[in-house]
Amino acid sequence: MKNQRNISEFILLGLSYDQNIEIFCFVLFLFCYVALLAGNLLILVSIRCSSLFHQPMYYFLSHLSSTDICYTSTVTPKLIADLLVQRKTISYSNCMLQIFTMHFFGGIEIFILTAMAFDRYAAICKPLHYVIIMNRKRCHLLVLAAWAGGAIHALPLFSTAIGLPFCGPNEIDHYFCDVFPLLKVACTDTYITGVLVVAFSGMISLVTFIVLFVSYGIILFTLRNLSAEGRRKALSTCWSHVTVVILFFGPAIFIYLRPPTTFPEDKIFALFYTIIAPMFNPLIYTLRNSEMKKAVRKVWCSSLFSKETHS
Repeated sequence: MKNQRNISEFILLGLSYDQNIEIFCFVLFLFCYVALLAGNLLILVSIRCSSLFHQPMYYFLSHLSSTDICYTSTVTPKLIADLLVQRKTISYSNCMLQIFTMHFFGGIEIFILTAMAFDRYAAICKPLHYVIIMNRKRCHLLVLAAWAGGAIHALPLFSTAIGLPFCGPNEIDHYFCDVFPLLKVACTDTYITGVLVVAFSGMISLVTFIVLFVSYGIILFTLRNLSAEGRRKALSTCWSHVTVVILFFGPAIFIYLRPPTTFPEDKIFALFYTIIAPMFNPLIYTLRNSEMKKAVRKVWCSSLFSKETHS
């Protein structure tokens, strides 16, 4: 590896050259990160401490919340800290680690969202067999498959990045390490490598996105046979999932499913799947879900009541 590179760190150009904009972004993203952690921890604890944990949909939602925390924590704390310094650097080893962890947890999130879509399909389209189809063993296997899928997704991208030679320029026009920005500073022809990244990473996002929307299309078609109340309840959960899918997959497909190049707009689009979507997930799943709101009130109100009683 030492023969392939003569640099020990990369310089991140960040979101903006304007110090006032960076201070504004620091306050904004610090608030977003705190809200993200608080919201996802609220969902995680509320589900784990209530009977909802035994329902497949909320079992997957608890795993989605924990994945969101891990996923955004690979990028956001570094981004927030860099907004306060003039020279933003990241070591070579940390850069490679960031690429692996980001794509690993991002891959897990993709497959957990797919498992949640399968759960809604089974609940609405196969209601009489739902308990058999989505038994606890199958739920465990789907989560395990999501972790395996995340590793399978991340390892080739990590291997691609760590195999690139770097011999001169070390400025990355982004706020975190990713494969496409690294290709621009590599000392070799990266066209074939870029095509492979698109074929692998971009196609996974596109195929998963299509599968999810086909499944929701089948669900909407099936809803015609339900009562008005049944349709309302099913739609409330389905629209939550669809909103999350669009926020996460839309920007990811824009960045990874195109010729291997980078644009200034990439940094703005990347904010959607690294910070904004994980932050909005708790709001989307709680505000539109009556069972989740009841669980939150029950767990936290009873906790506060018990504290007041003991005091």
